[in-house]
Amino acid sequence: MLLIKPVVISLLLLSFSRVALASEQVDLVVIKKSKSTMQLLQHGKVLKQYRIAMGDQPAGHKLKEGDQRTPEGRYVLDYKKPNSSYYRAIHISYPNDEDIFRARALGINPGGQIMIHGENPHSLLPAEEAQQYNWTNGCIAVTNKQMDEIWQLVKAGTPIEIWP
Repeated sequence: MLLIKPVVISLLLLSFSRVALASEQVDLVVIKKSKSTMQLLQHGKVLKQYRIAMGDQPAGHKLKEGDQRTPEGRYVLDYKKPNSSYYRAIHISYPNDEDIFRARALGINPGGQIMIHGENPHSLLPAEEAQQYNWTNGCIAVTNKQMDEIWQLVKAGTPIEIWP
């Protein structure tokens, strides 16, 4: 009879859970602004979906700094910020070349620092209630618990598509 020590079993389970998590890395994030949703996809299959909060003026593409809009288009989640003012954040590569070109032609500043991030630490509302309102300056907000899950599933370099 083969006896396996509890430590060995624990190590095997830990290794298996890391492999399972790695196999669930997403290859695309899709935002549907009109539905206030974020989907995490892997090979075209939706792994997770979240309700999001956006900028105070969500309709239309972000044109300039301070317009309270969330950009639209294809970008890259290019780096993670573990110590964000809003819990954790993943940076969206806005503005892209097209956004910069448009802003220059209009003589305006396109802005930047658009992120997917957690809760507003100064909000008096419970997290789920706060998610019912568009309260960011153009970022995409989720609850801190959801941000922990997204943090594990999304790595830097993952493309993001933001649709009207």
